[in-house]
Amino acid sequence: MTLGRHAFVPRATLFFDLDGTLIDSAVGITQCVAHALTRMDQPVPPQDELRRWIGPSLRTSFAPLFANPADIEQAVTYYRERFDVVGWREHEVYPRIGQVVQELHDRGHRLAIVTAKNEPHARRIIDHLPFGSCFEDVIGATIDGSRSEKPQLVAEALQRLSLTPDQCWMIGDRRMDIAGARHHAMRNIGVLWGFGGADELQLAGAQHLANTPDDLLTLLA
Repeated sequence: MTLGRHAFVPRATLFFDLDGTLIDSAVGITQCVAHALTRMDQPVPPQDELRRWIGPSLRTSFAPLFANPADIEQAVTYYRERFDVVGWREHEVYPRIGQVVQELHDRGHRLAIVTAKNEPHARRIIDHLPFGSCFEDVIGATIDGSRSEKPQLVAEALQRLSLTPDQCWMIGDRRMDIAGARHHAMRNIGVLWGFGGADELQLAGAQHLANTPDDLLTLLA
């Protein structure tokens, strides 16, 4: 069937990661990790090493430090203890990303957040962003960790929004974002202003790289 001259062609739905893609949350995350390690009588590594905790789920990051699953859960609890009070506010919005998100929304794209951050915290952050209303839904990790890896989170987003992978793009800064997209054969863009970097994203199989937020407007045109 040939589309009529004025037929509506639906825009792709865009799944955005949160940390390292929309916000620079390094201070909040690393300070909460340091708080948890201190409460657990563990040494606090240097800042460069703490930054590696940004992206994976908390349980994945704490697991190598504790043999007892109960200790992992306690460390997660201590992390959230600080994050719930102050850590969720310790971030900066990346320059231009708000305007780009608004432009993509105005073009007719459906937008959603897909993040390994626990969903209540992610929703709180999005609700306080000046462009947060552009996002139709926030899909995050469950409190108990039963849904925390990116393939699971992408699957949940597809189910909630009644979408198929070919209708969507995943946009994120870490290898986990690309892995989540590739697990579902979904188009993807790795962003270079976050915490992963070009080498990590290319090794993960990113289809496209965006040097700046404005590059998204071109790649998604």
